[in-house]
Amino acid sequence: MQEFILPANNAEMTWVCLLIPLLPFIGFLINGLGNRKLPKGLAGLVGCATVIGSFALSLFLFFGFEGYGNRPYTTDIFNWINVAGLRIPFSFQIDQLSLIMLLLVTGVGSVIHIYSAGYMHDDENFGKFFAFLNLFVFSMLLLVMGSNYVMMFVGWEGVGLCSYLLIGFWNKVTPYNNAAKKAFIINRIGDLGFLLGIFLIFITYGSVSYGEVFNQASQLNEVNDGIVVAITLLLFVGAMGKSAQLPLYTWLPDAMAGPTPVSALIHAATMVTAGIYMVIRSNVLYTLAPDTLEIVAIIGLATALFAATIGLFQNDIKKVLAYSTVSQLGYMFLALGVMAYSSSLFHVLTHAFFKALLFLGAGSVIHAMSGEQDLRRMGGLRKALPITFLTFLIGTLAISGIPPFAGFFSKDELLAHVFQHSKVMWAFGLLTSFMTAFYMFRLLYLAFFGSFRGTEAQRHHLHESPAVMTIPLIILAILSTVGGFMGLPPVFSENHMLANFLSPVYELARRAVPSAFETHHLSHELEYTLMAVSVAVAIVAIILAYVIYGKKRAVPAEEGTATGLHKLVYNKYYVDELYNALFVKPIMGLSVGLYRFVERGIIDPIVNGLGKGVLGGGRSLRLVQSGAIGSYILIMVLGIALILLLNFII
Repeated sequence: MQEFILPANNAEMTWVCLLIPLLPFIGFLINGLGNRKLPKGLAGLVGCATVIGSFALSLFLFFGFEGYGNRPYTTDIFNWINVAGLRIPFSFQIDQLSLIMLLLVTGVGSVIHIYSAGYMHDDENFGKFFAFLNLFVFSMLLLVMGSNYVMMFVGWEGVGLCSYLLIGFWNKVTPYNNAAKKAFIINRIGDLGFLLGIFLIFITYGSVSYGEVFNQASQLNEVNDGIVVAITLLLFVGAMGKSAQLPLYTWLPDAMAGPTPVSALIHAATMVTAGIYMVIRSNVLYTLAPDTLEIVAIIGLATALFAATIGLFQNDIKKVLAYSTVSQLGYMFLALGVMAYSSSLFHVLTHAFFKALLFLGAGSVIHAMSGEQDLRRMGGLRKALPITFLTFLIGTLAISGIPPFAGFFSKDELLAHVFQHSKVMWAFGLLTSFMTAFYMFRLLYLAFFGSFRGTEAQRHHLHESPAVMTIPLIILAILSTVGGFMGLPPVFSENHMLANFLSPVYELARRAVPSAFETHHLSHELEYTLMAVSVAVAIVAIILAYVIYGKKRAVPAEEGTATGLHKLVYNKYYVDELYNALFVKPIMGLSVGLYRFVERGIIDPIVNGLGKGVLGGGRSLRLVQSGAIGSYILIMVLGIALILLLNFII
């Protein structure tokens, strides 16, 4: 283990590592304790400055990492758990993977915090909102910086808690509270699998620290060893919950109940990326379990395809983007399943750029439309919101895979790896890409083109968002344009910067299973062909969307008029209703039955009977205390006589 871990011997690095998560936590404390007491300007400044400070320190770590030999740097902050041979320090591990995630979480998180200062300016709980945002970033930083699975689990649960707090932030609205509870409960289901996986890791390897576990696994376990397959499947159950894969995806679309910046933070930079990070961090275990990887690929592809079909007919601007996120997450797990670890992370990064841009752009539209989210009530907004329109267009082109925008490079690389693994999976991935481009340009045409379909009051209110909201849009639009150049395909450059940077992360897995990392490069002709097909499919989808919603200016039907397959897809295949019938109602019925027949019929009579017996006995015994001295003397004499009689008999 020691040859792969650089000992913590630098006080400066230790303090930097500690301050990165500590700054957002300090922001949480200040804004949480000072809610409604601090001026909004100060609360916003504290919330933004702490995350920006973490981003600056993350940049310092990133650019200074080569000074430590590009090897994992671990630092123990304090001895946390030490019981019966189990030692779990509160410690951080900095390597190539955690550095990339640090930049993602703090960088995109900073932009979202700045945007939130404008979007939430009129909210009465402005300070509390920023406190929750800071706590969210703090939890995610613990997750990606921890050096063991227990610290990862602490951050894992922290982001789950924060999602509950932020999805139900407007807690005076009952449906929003229900959405928050739904996210919390479904994630607990996944987290149970994750926790069981950690238990099995400790039982098997006697440790939960990454270095010790991965070293032992690489030396002791064979490919598809039953224990490793069980561990990876249990860990993946946790990822299915956090990263919204079938069948635990239903919480994510409902998470739209929270303020729009929350949607951007959850969908782009924090919670949903946790599952992908966990699998990549555990790449040694997953490389040793190709059977698990095949399951991961199948579930990822099914999720991508399934969610994309639902996105075709959604009319809520945020719901379209939500199902798009579920679909894109499926893409990422598909890449993980074919062992394209770096390609999956590449898509995580580009997706963070354009999905944060799209959600914040949707927030700008909703802000201009006085809270309206229905695409059928929009139209013609590009003239009133020119900056929002241009940046949203860039995000739409990026997610649709149009070059030279970021999504093209990551999606093309991902699909190329899938093509090498399975032509059938590649075909379904391409179909998903077609639907993605279609529903995103459908959204674009319905919102920004044609004539305005809202009310006169909404028309009068239309205006471009303030600079505090549009500047983050511009920053994200730039990243969505140039972000793909960190991973140019071999036909353009032999230097894939991201893959080369991440290569040391897979060293142990490469030593354990060398055959799994044998490279089979596609010919340049085939690679050009795959890129051309991918772009052509996206262009056909864009043209189709233009003909229907741009040229013909079709408007989706009103509620209750859809029939047949359209109705089935529009109602999300009635999955929520199915879950309600199969799980919620039976559990509620069982609970009611247990309450009526066990709680009230058995437990209550026993408990109440004991209580009544004690009370009755007390009432009887208190009569003995009459206050008459003669009675006391008589009882005493009778007692003495009884004792003497018993002694005589015995």
